[in-house]
Amino acid sequence: MASRTSIFLWSIFSTLWSIFSTLCLVLCTLFGHRRRMHGEPALECGWIPYLGMALQFGANPLEFLRKRHKRYGGIFTCRLAGKYVHFVTDPFSYGAVARRGRQLNWTKFAYEMSSKLFGHNNMDPEAGNTSENIHQTFHRTLQGDALDKLTASMFENLQDVMFEDGASQHVSPSEKNPNTAGLAWVEDDLYAFCYRVVFEASYLSVFGHGHSRPRRSLVNSRLENFKTFDNLFPALAAGLPIDLFRAARKARESLASELLHEQLRKRRHISALISLRMELNDTLSTLDDQDKAKTHLALLWASQANTAPATFWSLFYLLRHPEAYEAAKREVESCFGLRVPRKFEKNHPLLSSNHQLANLPILESIIMEAMRLSSASMNVRVAKENIELELDSGAAFRIRSGDVIALYPQLLHYDPSIYPNPEAFQYDRFLDEDGKLRTVFEKNGRKLKYSYMPFGSGVTMCPGRFFAMNEMKQFLVLVLSFFEIALSEPEGQVPALDQSRIGLGILQPNNDVPFRYRLVSATYPTDSQQSAAPHHATRGACPHISSLRIPLPAN
Repeated sequence: MASRTSIFLWSIFSTLWSIFSTLCLVLCTLFGHRRRMHGEPALECGWIPYLGMALQFGANPLEFLRKRHKRYGGIFTCRLAGKYVHFVTDPFSYGAVARRGRQLNWTKFAYEMSSKLFGHNNMDPEAGNTSENIHQTFHRTLQGDALDKLTASMFENLQDVMFEDGASQHVSPSEKNPNTAGLAWVEDDLYAFCYRVVFEASYLSVFGHGHSRPRRSLVNSRLENFKTFDNLFPALAAGLPIDLFRAARKARESLASELLHEQLRKRRHISALISLRMELNDTLSTLDDQDKAKTHLALLWASQANTAPATFWSLFYLLRHPEAYEAAKREVESCFGLRVPRKFEKNHPLLSSNHQLANLPILESIIMEAMRLSSASMNVRVAKENIELELDSGAAFRIRSGDVIALYPQLLHYDPSIYPNPEAFQYDRFLDEDGKLRTVFEKNGRKLKYSYMPFGSGVTMCPGRFFAMNEMKQFLVLVLSFFEIALSEPEGQVPALDQSRIGLGILQPNNDVPFRYRLVSATYPTDSQQSAAPHHATRGACPHISSLRIPLPAN
């Protein structure tokens, strides 16, 4: 009897002790602040339990970091949402972070974040669910010949989507004649226009399509599901469970259902990226069908979430600055050997090559400048062990295992000592005196290795950056070539950046911008007219124009 009583009392004690220990752990997490140890960076914990300095940082990250950089120097620590984040704000010390790849892990953070956001099992090979090296997959399918094919597919799909979008706005369904469409002006919102065109064309290019184009209702439903999921992405990234947001969860599941392997196998013209990922998922992983689909959903988000707003900002600034528009127009004319804008002929699409796209420095400078002004990405590393980080100044700081080291490139992009008058859009900021892309920037007379980072840096650099830049150039080439287009309020205010997406990449506009457009109705110039047309000399003009394959209709 005494033995039973002892066991009973011990079980009660164990339960109470477990509850007490858990409560202490929770209270320590919420209210406890660690002390700054000797040799560690300056520390600010804030007074709000768990959140720490998160609200102050989120309100205006750029000013938050500028003030603390001035107060503490090139590195300091803030408690943000339960994490201790060491911000390295000296751009000359970014290399010190990049060189510590063995001790500063970014893949574990990325895999865990992807698993949480998209709902699939962890793709980290160390987790045991797959042996695929995803970064080798990206390298094989987003460069070289695979990139050429993907870029060609994107250009074809962009023209199909743009023509359908432009023509369908102007004429009744019974009168969609490509020779008469596009005579009327259409009032629209610029971000909405860029979003729907880029989304559909990119989706078709990456994930393929059936034997015929998808129904408009399906395209619209897919787009709305993506918007619903993406709009709540900042909350999900902050750690809130998706079960709190029924609409976002339903949208995510709907998008994933279209990316099941049984559905993808019915499609044609799937990109090399998705084809290889399907093969490796089937042969190297233990993931179930739903998990496999959700890994593709992660790629869908990565291919869309930043490209659409970057395209918007590029087109917005192009239209807002006549000198940029005229320079870009002359460059397209020179590179493609055609007068623009001109009539779009469904049976005679414009063709482009990577060689042509690589020789559009003015357009690339416009895109880079637009991204400089709108990018708010965060480069994150997690310390795998206790380390000592030596900055460019020679000062060394102790970093604890599990702590986060963050680089915030917007500090670079708005630094007046690197980019004079940083708040202003200058379309030729990234061109040198010879009209080629400028690659060298300085700060206080010293050359910077890291001066432009919307795509990240080092091993964390976005693997799809080449495709993203190509599709944005293609989008602008097509707008310049086939559309008459103008902002409704050319002197209107620049939309504010949506600060809720800080850390996720290119920020969306807080409000949309009204504009008007129409497809050009003039016919193609004849061969004789084309040879007689003046070819404007411009910086960075494409060489070997006579060798380009631009199909013209028979006279």
